[in-house]
Amino acid sequence: MTKLWGGRFSGTTDALMAEFQDSMSFDVRLWDADIRGSMAYAVALAQAGIITDDEATQLVTGLQQVHAEFADGHFEIKPDDEDIHTAVERRLKEVAGNVAGKLHTGRSRNDQIATDLRLFAQSEIQNLQSKIGLLQAALLAQAQTHVETLMPGYTHLQRAQPITFAQWCLSYFWAFTRDVERLDDCARRTAVLPLGSGALAGNPFAIDRAALAQTLGFERVSMNSLDGVSDRDFVAELLFCCTLIGTHLSRMAEDLVIYSSAEFGFVTFDDAYSTGSSLMPQKKNPDAIELARGKSGRLTGNLVALLTTLKGLPMTYDKDLQEDKPPLFDSVDTLNITLPVTAGAVRTLRVNVARMAGALDPSMLATDVAEYLVRKGVPFREAHHLSGQAIALSEQRSIAMSDLSDDDWRNLSTHFGPDVRSVFNFAQSVASRDVTGGTSPRAIREQIDQASLWLSKHELLRS
Repeated sequence: MTKLWGGRFSGTTDALMAEFQDSMSFDVRLWDADIRGSMAYAVALAQAGIITDDEATQLVTGLQQVHAEFADGHFEIKPDDEDIHTAVERRLKEVAGNVAGKLHTGRSRNDQIATDLRLFAQSEIQNLQSKIGLLQAALLAQAQTHVETLMPGYTHLQRAQPITFAQWCLSYFWAFTRDVERLDDCARRTAVLPLGSGALAGNPFAIDRAALAQTLGFERVSMNSLDGVSDRDFVAELLFCCTLIGTHLSRMAEDLVIYSSAEFGFVTFDDAYSTGSSLMPQKKNPDAIELARGKSGRLTGNLVALLTTLKGLPMTYDKDLQEDKPPLFDSVDTLNITLPVTAGAVRTLRVNVARMAGALDPSMLATDVAEYLVRKGVPFREAHHLSGQAIALSEQRSIAMSDLSDDDWRNLSTHFGPDVRSVFNFAQSVASRDVTGGTSPRAIREQIDQASLWLSKHELLRS
């Protein structure tokens, strides 16, 4: 088969070189986008008077047949199909005849692949958002069940202050809202049509690019043909979004791996999302979320790989840009399975309420002791120091802070009275954090209402 670009060549391509530069093995998945773009372009050629309406109809009808062959799995890839564009055009000629040779008029594989990739990215952004929504719904359901389930909150992985499990769940819910909103922003910059840019200098046949954009679902057309064919910022941005989603998944997974350990015992994973050991019968491993944590590394690697490819490219199209697709495909594929699996693991998670409550320690209310003094007019810095002295004294005595005697408290400061004992109430401590975003049950219910409203507004759970 004659190469699309072979007119000026008299020699043949080295076999290893052909294998090295062919991209059909991975860009075949762009078949739908490629055919959609070609059908729209055939109509645009007719509207510009370059081909007849009858020829456009022949092209569109032929492309519809090729599309059907891909859709039902009957499309046959031939050895000389070096990329998806070559394969589609080769089959179109077999189906529609020589009119297929007119489809590429004024169009280059440079603006064609840039268009295909943007169409693919737009679709995958929506897929990712929907799957994030499933995870958010699982987190929200757990939060609704555990508004008053007390547990230790941690800083530096050290017990800090009492919180609720609902507050923990919602902390990740809001992190994932930022991921969805970042994807919205990425989609806006992805929705730019490069088709009509030609190889680099533009299209000479008065193609109506605005009409093409509307047909293909783009918001606007690219303003510079050089930039149009070479811009892969949208791919880098989508890979960054994927990387940050993976980072949030990894952080949440790390918490849950710790919480599910025997030493903590806060949560138990369902058998459906756990595996065992080939040697140790007692093991129940949280493999689902460990894999979610581990896959953040490949997502980061994909982003770095593309940025490294892009950083030294001159204008405009360079063959290096063939390397934009494998990292993109891998990242969206990774998240398209990681997100629903993680959502299932969270949705079926069993929370061990008594174990969480049993991990609370009176020393976690040291800040509440300082706040008790503040309410008596003691400056916070002094109150903080006095509460720290109480902690030190309890540690010296090997007793809980709440077991210090009235004399112990009075010896520390005359501001301490018998009512200091009322501070040692974990539920009261949580309830006192009643500002918007705080841990009080009222504030958490407010968060749940806002989270439910956010999910409804973004329509992520539509079927």
